[in-house]
Parts: sequence; structure tokens; C-alpha cells
Amino acid sequence: MRSMITSKYQTTIPKKIRETLKLSVHDAVEWRINGHTAIVCPTQRAFLVRRGAVKIGKGDIAADIKKARLIRSGRKR
Repeated sequence: MRSMITSKYQTTIPKKIRETLKLSVHDAVEWRINGHTAIVCPTQRAFLVRRGAVKIGKGDIAADIKKARLIRSGRKR
């Protein structure tokens, strides 16, 4: 596949490549040089690298709010 480079050195990623790599607006790509070849790879957003690292449950929102208010006021239980 081909795409042209504009006068501002910008190019469009062809639709088939965007769909295959599941790229979307504001996604980032990484450029790597291997000899005289450029390799473009999608990168994960920094916060997505740690997806699933913290296990969470339902929780008790009322208790969490009360605890946060106590902490903010400088008091402890």
C-alpha cells in the first residue's frame, strides 16, 4: 500500500492498515529504523499498559465517601 507525504511531511495511514491494527483517532504510533527500512508500530497508551493490574470489587460507596471526608478533615477513625 502507498500513501503520499504532504508538504508538511504528513501522511495518511491507509484504511485497511488502520482497521487491521485497530487504530483510532488520538492513538500513537512508534517509528523504528532498521537499516534503510522504517517500521511503524502501534503503541499502547501508558495507562493501558497496566490494565487489569488492580483488582477491584463492588465496594461500598457510602463508606468510601465517609472515609475520604474524614481523611480530608484531618481526622482518623
